[in-house]
Amino acid sequence: MTQAFKNHVSQQLSEIRAAGTYKNERVIMTPQGVTIRVADGKPVLNLCANNYLGLAHDPAVAAAAGAALERWGYGLSSVRFICGTQGVHKQLEAKLSEFLGTEDTILYSSCFDANGGLFETLLRPEDAIISDELNHASIIDGVRLCKAQRFRYTNNNMADLEAKLGEAAGARFKMIATDGVFSMDGYVANLPAICELAEKHGALVMVDDSHAVGFMGKTGRGTHEYHGVAGRIDILTGTLGKALGGASGGYTSGRKEIIELLRQRSRPYLFSNTLAPPIAGASLKVLDMLTESNALRDKLEANTKFFREEMTRRGFQILPGTHPIVPIMIGDAALAAKFADAMLAKGVYVISFSYPVVPKGKARIRTQLSAAHSREDLELAIRAFTEAKTELSL
Repeated sequence: MTQAFKNHVSQQLSEIRAAGTYKNERVIMTPQGVTIRVADGKPVLNLCANNYLGLAHDPAVAAAAGAALERWGYGLSSVRFICGTQGVHKQLEAKLSEFLGTEDTILYSSCFDANGGLFETLLRPEDAIISDELNHASIIDGVRLCKAQRFRYTNNNMADLEAKLGEAAGARFKMIATDGVFSMDGYVANLPAICELAEKHGALVMVDDSHAVGFMGKTGRGTHEYHGVAGRIDILTGTLGKALGGASGGYTSGRKEIIELLRQRSRPYLFSNTLAPPIAGASLKVLDMLTESNALRDKLEANTKFFREEMTRRGFQILPGTHPIVPIMIGDAALAAKFADAMLAKGVYVISFSYPVVPKGKARIRTQLSAAHSREDLELAIRAFTEAKTELSL
């Protein structure tokens, strides 16, 4: 590395620190859970994990992972089409298809890879992708890899989506791409209107449901169940690393012809190691648990309602919605970082989000609720937020 380039990188890091947006990684010394211990500190209440159903530390899920490790081994040292497909992978793909109500499913090492390998496989320069402006980075990067024409519509703005579909009218094939739930805001995509527009303009619909699968909808199938549009979505991508156990792994699920083509042409699938067998085994257990009972989903819904109502009553600015992602808006990035530090000192683990993760001037504390939180946990967090608000004169 030349001195000039080293100075260039150092300057950028200095600017990030000066702006108050430098992201320190706190080292957790315990398993994921309702309470965790950061470095050598005392246990603190965890209010910012994607552990929506509390299954990341569930003993039955851990036991299923151990049983799969014993039966199927630690890893395959290979990709799927060479010698990396085991019975447990085919079982999980079938179980996911059954759970989601789709025709077929293909596994990936992450949903980032699922999105990264989707668009360039299916679309060409004569095609068009119409993407929501707040889509996850994995969709954005996946679209960048594709040579299709690109159109971006204002978040959840159906008039703008229709305008962009009109601009793409000359394309051979059109695909609308959206998050099911937008992770920074907790907003739910307007899938009924999106499906109407797709059918009107002859477009495919792709939904990344990572922040919904397992708990959105009457039985937790996701935003397509929540909105009653099951069967009208062509492609669902999602993760096993949030509500469905909290480890890693992702999938693309949908029309069987699309899934078959992905197995033949999707680069992250063809050139990445197979999903580790313990993750596949644990994920099968999670899907069985969620099929047998809605108790965790119902507890999460109740926790979310209570927390949103109580925080609003105490004067916090919260983005509206019903999702367990509950953004506490602060505005200033440096102040949001101070707020997170104050919360940690009060025994509550939260993280501030600022540019470039969210737009400038819209820094926030993004809290995320879990079915594993007790009412006492949430009351403790609300008290800590209220005290920190007073101390920082917000």
